[in-house]
Amino acid sequence: MEPMSEDFLPPPECPVFEPSWAEFRDPLGYIAKIRPIAEKSGICKIRPPADWQPPFAVEVDNFRFTPRIQRLNELEAQTRVKLNYLDQIAKFWEIQGSSLKIPNVERKILDLYSLSKIVMEEGGYEAICKDRRWARVAQRLNYPPGKNIGSLLRSHYERIIYPYEMFQSGANLVQCNTCPFDSEEKDKEYKPHSIPLRQSVQPSKFSSYSRRAKRLQPEPEPTEEDIEKNPELKKLQIYGAGPKMMGLGLMAKDKTLRKKVTCPPTLTVKEEPSGDGKMISTLSKEDLSHSLEPCTKMTMRLRKNHHSTQFIDSYVCRICSRGDEDDKLLLCDGCEDNYHIFCLLPPLPDIPRGVWRCPKCILAECKRPPEAFGFEQATQEYTLQSFGEMADSFKADYFNMPVHMVPTEVVEKEFWRLVSSIEEDVTVEYGADIHSREFGSGFPVSNSKRNLSPEEEEYATCGWNLNVMPVLDQSVLCHINADISGMKVPWLYVGMVFSAFCWHIEDHWSYSINYLHWGEPKTWYGVPSLAAEHLEEVMKSLTPELFDSQPDLLHQLVTLMNPNTLMSHGVPVVRTNQCAGEFVITFPRAYHSGFNQGYNFAEAVNFCTADWLPAGRQCIEHYRRLRRYCVFSHEELICKMAAFPEKLDLNLAVAVHKEMFIMVQEERRLRKALLEKGITEAEREAFELLPDDERQCMKCKTTCFLSALACYNCPDGLVCLSHINDLCKCSSSQQYLRYRYTLDELPTMLHKLKVRAESFDNWANKVRVALEVEDGRKRSFEELRALESEARERRFPNSELLQQLKNCLTEAEACVSQVLGLVSVQGTRMETPLLTLPELQILFEQMGSLPCAINQIGDVKDVLEQVEAYQVEAREALTSLPPNLGRLQSLLEKGQKLGVEVPEAHQLQQQVQQAQWLDEVKQALAPSAQRESLVIMQRLLVMGAKIASSPSVDKALAELQELLTIAECWEEKAHFCLEARQKHSPATLEAIIREAENIPVHLPNIQALKEALTKAHAWTADVNEIQNGDHYPCLDDLEGLVAVGRDLPVGLEELKHLELQVLTAHSWKERASKTFLKKNSCYTLLEVLCPCADAGSDRIKRSRWLEKELGLYKSDTELLGLSAQDLRDPGSVVIAFKEGEQKEKEGILQLRRINSAKRNPLASSTTVSSATSICVCGQVPARVGALQCDLCQDWFHGQCVTVPRLLSSLQPSLTSSPLLAWWEWNTKFLCPLCMRSRRPRLETILALLVALQRLPVRLPEGEALQCLTERAIGWQGRARQALASKDVTALLGQLAELRQQLQTEPRSRNSHTYSSAPASDPLREDSGNTVPKVKGFLKTEESMTRPEKLASGEVSDLELLSSLLPQLTGPVLELPEATRIPLEELMMEGDLLEVSLDENHSIWQLLQAGQPPDVERIRTLLELEKPEHQSSRTRGQALGRRQQRRKQKVDQGRKSEDLIQEEVESKKARSSGEQSFEEETDHENLLLSCPSEHSPILEGNQNSQWKDPGPSPSPLMPLLHLSSLHQQEL
Repeated sequence: MEPMSEDFLPPPECPVFEPSWAEFRDPLGYIAKIRPIAEKSGICKIRPPADWQPPFAVEVDNFRFTPRIQRLNELEAQTRVKLNYLDQIAKFWEIQGSSLKIPNVERKILDLYSLSKIVMEEGGYEAICKDRRWARVAQRLNYPPGKNIGSLLRSHYERIIYPYEMFQSGANLVQCNTCPFDSEEKDKEYKPHSIPLRQSVQPSKFSSYSRRAKRLQPEPEPTEEDIEKNPELKKLQIYGAGPKMMGLGLMAKDKTLRKKVTCPPTLTVKEEPSGDGKMISTLSKEDLSHSLEPCTKMTMRLRKNHHSTQFIDSYVCRICSRGDEDDKLLLCDGCEDNYHIFCLLPPLPDIPRGVWRCPKCILAECKRPPEAFGFEQATQEYTLQSFGEMADSFKADYFNMPVHMVPTEVVEKEFWRLVSSIEEDVTVEYGADIHSREFGSGFPVSNSKRNLSPEEEEYATCGWNLNVMPVLDQSVLCHINADISGMKVPWLYVGMVFSAFCWHIEDHWSYSINYLHWGEPKTWYGVPSLAAEHLEEVMKSLTPELFDSQPDLLHQLVTLMNPNTLMSHGVPVVRTNQCAGEFVITFPRAYHSGFNQGYNFAEAVNFCTADWLPAGRQCIEHYRRLRRYCVFSHEELICKMAAFPEKLDLNLAVAVHKEMFIMVQEERRLRKALLEKGITEAEREAFELLPDDERQCMKCKTTCFLSALACYNCPDGLVCLSHINDLCKCSSSQQYLRYRYTLDELPTMLHKLKVRAESFDNWANKVRVALEVEDGRKRSFEELRALESEARERRFPNSELLQQLKNCLTEAEACVSQVLGLVSVQGTRMETPLLTLPELQILFEQMGSLPCAINQIGDVKDVLEQVEAYQVEAREALTSLPPNLGRLQSLLEKGQKLGVEVPEAHQLQQQVQQAQWLDEVKQALAPSAQRESLVIMQRLLVMGAKIASSPSVDKALAELQELLTIAECWEEKAHFCLEARQKHSPATLEAIIREAENIPVHLPNIQALKEALTKAHAWTADVNEIQNGDHYPCLDDLEGLVAVGRDLPVGLEELKHLELQVLTAHSWKERASKTFLKKNSCYTLLEVLCPCADAGSDRIKRSRWLEKELGLYKSDTELLGLSAQDLRDPGSVVIAFKEGEQKEKEGILQLRRINSAKRNPLASSTTVSSATSICVCGQVPARVGALQCDLCQDWFHGQCVTVPRLLSSLQPSLTSSPLLAWWEWNTKFLCPLCMRSRRPRLETILALLVALQRLPVRLPEGEALQCLTERAIGWQGRARQALASKDVTALLGQLAELRQQLQTEPRSRNSHTYSSAPASDPLREDSGNTVPKVKGFLKTEESMTRPEKLASGEVSDLELLSSLLPQLTGPVLELPEATRIPLEELMMEGDLLEVSLDENHSIWQLLQAGQPPDVERIRTLLELEKPEHQSSRTRGQALGRRQQRRKQKVDQGRKSEDLIQEEVESKKARSSGEQSFEEETDHENLLLSCPSEHSPILEGNQNSQWKDPGPSPSPLMPLLHLSSLHQQEL
């Protein structure tokens, strides 16, 4: 027995079929079509069309099943034989008290079974030892040569196998009683070896599947001490793992105890009477079983307290029959017989330890027949989800990679390796044979409880639905009423990797079909039916041990055999991988097996067709020989179909007739034999009403239907007529026949089948005569249609004759349809004819050749005659010269009404098209005609290329092509001129246009170029007209001309000059905007320069200001009332400006009156005014923080507008004013509605006017600027004249004296008090020198803050000014009304100007001095400035600290000597500096500085934000020092 190679070679692939949709619609028909090819392989695979995808109909949540357990190495037949052998030999050693440990040879488990078989084949142990052929044994076991493995195998054989073989042969038995033991309870629980007893281990509910089964644990190597103690072991030097044979160091399970017989302290012998009256002394077994003290030898228990000679004689050796040497006697623990250890074969050197059995008991135990092998159910119930998780986890862990990445070839090789391995025990679970009727089919089922969708309904009735296929009309199983589970009702299969289905054929050798709904592939192996018996013989020959105990082993679906093994013995095997959505078909008696590649869900069912009936009958005979039960009665099925032959398919009726004939003949023979035996009694029996188990033959187990033999005396049994001699021993007179039909009824049924089967032949003869017209008479169309209807009604097969009949009818119908259509359109003009002339002739010939008569053939003949006449007339017209276009067109129309395409009509069509085209070309190229466009010429050229060629046509085409080439060339030139970046001069374009005018085609680009040149001439004329006018051109006109000139594709010299002028004008305009406009101003330059004509309407003024802020108001000239055309006239601008000035004055006066009447927010009066001021924010100004505009007299929130910065305006300078000159403080406020621009100085505006004079362009802004300048100069003249008057000059003198007094008197007082009190207050009354009080200064000098406190930083700037506010008094001047009113009018007009003038500031100071100080405004301004001032001080202090820290870091790096010197010098400088600082402080604090008139407080933009003083000292600190500089007078 040669061990097979470990590498699995896949068998060849089975046939794979891919039916079309037409073939797929008839399932059984398609299977019958492919059967001649597929049946040779036994199995085949069918891939449905790609879009056939049935929905999965199983209710996943409710699907629960319990799988079967499969241990892979117990599935394979040869491996199971080896395991059975290991069971037996392990049991053999177990009975003798030793545990079997299988040794390792060359790092592999030794195959004891193969070793035993090869030794037997080589002649036995003695012969091999004699011839020294153990090396050959090693070679046959595929061990490498040259390693002395033969000797090692011999030692293992001698230790383990040889004793077992001797027991098996019975050589060591003398008068051995082979009867089994009376009690076998002790032997049922043992574990023969470390391989678990197959199918006996219940899996744990929580067991996990490891990657490999636990390998057999090798026995520890013997130590040197063991070898020294055992001379035999030392002699053999056997170091391999495994048990040692008795006498050669075989180790017992209990290594601490020897074989001992226990006996009680006092052994009593009882005398019992025997059957012959003698007393027999017996030892109490109860006493023996309760013995506590061990005895080292058997004689110890025999010599104590025994008095009977018979008792002593019972302890004798069963082999030598002697009782001497009782210390060598060994007691069997099974039967209690005695044996000398030296009488045993082989002899034992010493008393073994543990349990020992005699050879007789061992043989009886080993000869016990094994139990039948089968699968058991698991204990855990699964859902699809839980089973899938378990299956995927097992596969991923086993292969150590994702399940979808494991190649199928790897899984296949690993599967066959595992099933052939005796050392790896991998267990899997398989949800097999799950009843779909109970759990639900994977296909949609029509009779299900839930409603099906239209798509599900389609699949529920499809023939490939496994619930439908067994009951199709062509299927035999549809005539069985019972729902046979697995055959008519599908079974479901939920698989995991390695789960397998073993070699088997289907019940009754039927077909089977398997569909894989989803999941990983299922690998199949198949053997054709012709090799079925060969496969059975090979398996029986290779594993006879299995078939001896189970003859029907292959019907149990529990046995695999490697396909390579079968192929090596000549069995043809094929394979395939069934993927999801594919079918696998197995044919009758085709053995098949396979396994699953992973987690999947499949469904399978059986079906039977007409060709199966002979195989089904042979299967019944095969079952009869095997005495196997039938699933159904084959005879009953045949008779049931024969009872209603009209319902049978024709092919099925023919097959049933053949089977029925054979069955009737056999029944006649069997009943004849019954009569010959002398049995004459009979009674009718409706066998179909009996349960199957009540009508089964007692001998062969077949199910009886036609007849059976029964006995009156033995009513519980019956036999079929093939086993009439096996019923009972009763006489023939007591036996009787039970029959279903009489012998006369059976031929009647057979005749009906024959009529049904032969009806097709009669019909076929009629059809053959009609199609071949054998009698010379053509049948009518209606007669052929009747024959076709008869075939459909009788359900005749789709034979070739029927197809010919259908083709004939179809052809006739087509001919009639064509003729009717042709006749119906006769006389109607058709663009596309129905038939060509050859087709009409073929139709006529076809109608004449049909086997049926068609009445419309005469109509076709008439049309042919009309066509022939038309052809003659058309040929005459085509040959006549010159061609007559009118006649040709009339003939063409006549041909279109025939409904037939005539060749001459095509020629007529060509000539008509040529003539029409030539006429169009002639008209297009005529000199007097209007020029056609280029598109029309191109269309003519395309049309000419499509018509038939002729000399005139070719000539016209050449002329057209040449003309189009020239035209396209000029078009391309014109397009280049229009699109080129480098523009061409007008002269160049004019030359191109002149040359293109000679082409008789309308060219779009040339026309566009001509229009562009015309526009260029017009543009040049406009430029000359503007440049040569009386005035400079306006900027808008120039910009418009530049825009037009840039768009023209013509090079214009004047364009660059104009662009330069426009650029210069925009540059001046931008410069003016920067001069006048504030940042992010909402006004345009023109609006700022023009007077505000709507100044009197506060509502309009505010709404427009808001619109400008929001970007909604865009008009520059709306306020002046000028249109765009008026702006081009300088006179109109001047007049409008003057009118605007007057309106502005009147409006501001009106607005001041209105606003003055509004309620003062600062007043405490509770009187409600009719009008209320509204701030720019839209809210009413509150009492605190409200400011009044000095021009429009309206009130605003100080936070919402830009206000003057009081502290910033008091910065010291060379011409600074004293601090208490409050009339010079910066308190003037103009609202954003009144002050619209930056208000530059007049000198800046004059520079802009000088630049404007150099511009050759007129700007509306320039005209407005000139008017504004003239207005400002005029106002300045009037202001100077007013300031130069006698009254005003006197008032200015008084202010000068006040300023001089503030500068001189404090200084003189400081010089007298400095030496005596350098740190005292210069204004204190008790100093001895008092300063005369001046009107408008301080009420009391004592309340003034000491400068020392301010110098030391104790008082801030804001606190100082705030402390001075209650002490300010005024007015300091008395202004007469005659003087004040003109000055106020001048002040108002000056505030309206968007120009800053010094005279405006002087008039404001004079008016301020003539009225009381506005303390509330000053306080409001100080409060508004307070947050900003605090943040400035914080930034300054932080900067000072940073500078101080930086200085300290620098100082730390100096040397110690420099530090000391620097400290001395700094002290000296500090002492001198303090002295000078005190003197200077006392001197300068006497006077306050005052700004001159050339540096007004409100300079430039009065409302602009003053710059942050940064880290400079407090702005009011130096102001406490009196300035000694001179003051300039106004």
